[in-house]
Amino acid sequence: MLDIADELNRWAEEGRDFAVATVVSVGGSAPRGPGAALAVDSGGTAIGSVSGGCVEGAVYDLCVQALQDGRTVLERFGYSDEDAFAVGLTCGGVIEVLVTPVRADAAERPVYAAALAAASRGEAAAVARVVRGPAELLGRVLLVRPDSSSDSSGASTSYAGGPGVSHEGSLGGRPELDRTAVAEARALLAAGRTGTLELSEDGARCPGGVTLLVESSVPPPRMIVFGAVDFATALVRVGRFLGYHVTVCDARPVFATRIRFPDADEIVVDWPHRYLRRTVTDDRTVLCVLTHDAKFDVPLLEAALRLPVAFVGAMGSRRTHEDRERRLREVGLGERELARLRSPIGLDLGARTPEETALSIAAEIVATREGGTGAPLTGSRTPIHRDGGGRGTGAVGAREAA
Repeated sequence: MLDIADELNRWAEEGRDFAVATVVSVGGSAPRGPGAALAVDSGGTAIGSVSGGCVEGAVYDLCVQALQDGRTVLERFGYSDEDAFAVGLTCGGVIEVLVTPVRADAAERPVYAAALAAASRGEAAAVARVVRGPAELLGRVLLVRPDSSSDSSGASTSYAGGPGVSHEGSLGGRPELDRTAVAEARALLAAGRTGTLELSEDGARCPGGVTLLVESSVPPPRMIVFGAVDFATALVRVGRFLGYHVTVCDARPVFATRIRFPDADEIVVDWPHRYLRRTVTDDRTVLCVLTHDAKFDVPLLEAALRLPVAFVGAMGSRRTHEDRERRLREVGLGERELARLRSPIGLDLGARTPEETALSIAAEIVATREGGTGAPLTGSRTPIHRDGGGRGTGAVGAREAA
């Protein structure tokens, strides 16, 4: 649901009734993972996707039905050997989908509205919904934020929209369940993960009759592009397309300009190594060094390769790479640190233009993040859809629709 928060937030602000179908779990080969969503409003407008096209029509009908009868339902869609093109996943996978009506007059509507507003603003938030359990718990929702405030569905809930949010109600009047759900959801949020939790009705951390789907929305990861060169212009566009918050950094003010980089979220004029040491990075951050100039590269990479970031890549010829490696050894970097360096940056696509080179770099970033090989899928026996680390998984266990 939170993956389409921008549009759903607009619907909520306009007072529209809508139903949301959210992928709870996947098995086998499925195009989209837990948290992927399709929503339908009372006028029949649809946004999002749960399967990349395989079961969209059937899920659309479920959303329309949920708007009519107000019921939350859990549906399972799987591959049919008898008729692969009937309602089912022709790719051979199985997905479980939670369909929830979100009417304007529903008691839990303020929780959804607050969650969608937070996600659309790029704030960290987690939404926990009861997927399985006693009938009185189905459809209950809990919003968890990293500022230690939480909002539960129930009567007379009010929201201030920031730290210290007031709240009332609970997941069915079970305080221990509330406390455990908040703690577990906050842990998933801290890891940026979406997945399911199995809890007992009394809040014990063990399977016992209650399954929660926790969707996490976290600020976008950072991509920092060092070197305001032509290749950087194309890479900024691709980085934004992939969902990164993109910063361009260069020590030369004549090149690091908004005119040259209109798509960048941020432009910094500073020596690259100095900026890297003072800015905030984390284990999702991608660092792309495009300067291929030793006076910039060496001090920058000396700092970068000692940071716990997701990716460090540097542009240059193989001769440049060998010289760069030698200089980095001279300043004290060891083999373990040097092994983290992706240089020359990018996959071998035969790229020549800045746009093709940016695609090559982006492909390596995705392959590194997801554990891909970069090899053609034709003739390969590697999985097409991989279990993305940190995206969350869950067990499939509802009835199958043929």
